[in-house]
Amino acid sequence: MIPDTAQRVEEAQTSIIDISALIDSQPLSRFQIWIMVMIGCSVVMDGFDVQTMGFVAPAIVQAWHISPAELGPVFGAGLLGMLAGSIVLGAMADRVGRRPILAGATVFYGLCMLGTTLVHTVPEFLVVRFMTGFGIGGVMGNAIALVSEYSPQKYRASLMTWVSCGFTGGAIAGGLLCAILLPSLGWRSVFFVGGVLPLVIAVAMLRYLPESIQLLVLKEHSPETIARWLRKIAPGVRVGPQTRFAVHGQTHAKASVGELFRHGRGTTTLLLWGINFANLLNLFFLSNWLPMLSLRVGHGVSTAVLIGTTLQIGGTAGALLMGPLMDRFGFYRVLALGFLVATFSVSAVGLPDLSTGLRYAVVLISGVCIVGGQPAVNALTATLYPTSLRATGVGWSLGIGRAGSIIGPVVAGQLIKLQWSNTTLFVAAAVPALASCLMLVWLSRVTARSAAVCTDC
Repeated sequence: MIPDTAQRVEEAQTSIIDISALIDSQPLSRFQIWIMVMIGCSVVMDGFDVQTMGFVAPAIVQAWHISPAELGPVFGAGLLGMLAGSIVLGAMADRVGRRPILAGATVFYGLCMLGTTLVHTVPEFLVVRFMTGFGIGGVMGNAIALVSEYSPQKYRASLMTWVSCGFTGGAIAGGLLCAILLPSLGWRSVFFVGGVLPLVIAVAMLRYLPESIQLLVLKEHSPETIARWLRKIAPGVRVGPQTRFAVHGQTHAKASVGELFRHGRGTTTLLLWGINFANLLNLFFLSNWLPMLSLRVGHGVSTAVLIGTTLQIGGTAGALLMGPLMDRFGFYRVLALGFLVATFSVSAVGLPDLSTGLRYAVVLISGVCIVGGQPAVNALTATLYPTSLRATGVGWSLGIGRAGSIIGPVVAGQLIKLQWSNTTLFVAAAVPALASCLMLVWLSRVTARSAAVCTDC
């Protein structure tokens, strides 16, 4: 009996634990919820910074006695920095880890926001906004990658989209804070608060945020470290001296943009880039120009502002709704249908004879599908790359999308100079939504074929 017992113990000790399968089999723990909260707070500050720039711009123009046009390059510098940060810091995270890049990026853009309180000229402002944008660019891709790797399969889409919609929540919080601070303490106080809060969040992440367990396994970190984090998710898991850890179906590919096009991933990557580009082009066109274009059809200033706010409310609602729907019906059905609906709702926004109530309605629907669709696209992107390439894949997709976010408002401004009517402008804006829908249908077929090939293998 003793030899048999010893043999069974040895077999137990040499067992292989599939990290992904184990996380999928467990209920969502308080430890995982705490991870989502910390990551979500960093994403909230991302949205806070982006939106507050728009709120403080009039105060800066007044304080410095400059024209609004002089701040145009400053806005562009921030977006260009985000593009660079998404690409560079995404690839770096797959090499050195999600945790150090996410925390480091948060510290960096927090310090840059504090540095903004010291600028006195437009050139100084331009430089610091580029640097701030670079740090912020490293947040979203790494946040989505880390959330996906700590989420059980049945909640994964919901958790990724909910964390992503913290961006919109941060934008709303930025507006409220500006309303409180600007009249009494001036524009520099906004950046001071916006710099201190990320530093507090970064300290919490450095203290409590774990590295991706899957990434630790692929990089062959110590089993003791892996087991320590794993027990916080599955307290009953037994880990012996000879236990080995694995991430099923994952290979340790080199984190580089070239890898995004190898092993049959090229078409998937290009389609994801196209979807991100088209949707962020549309999102930033609507966010930047919707209030102004509402004035052209006769609405008052207050109504125009409320119409713009309705877009963001729809975006928050869309992100909250799409996650559970995608967990139930799949990414492609929900997203393709959403962008198809957006094709019609965005087209309708510019109709001249639309009643105010109907205009609110079509703007709300557009926000649900376009603004709310972007977190869902981020979540989809994270599921289509292996662990060793996930942050690189999401980072590059967002980087390409950031190019759309720069181009969209600029092109719209030029079309307005050419005297395009609201009807024509919004019909044109519906084209990227339709393109996103068609690319998603194509992507669904590509991934289905890839899955069939893997099954045959």
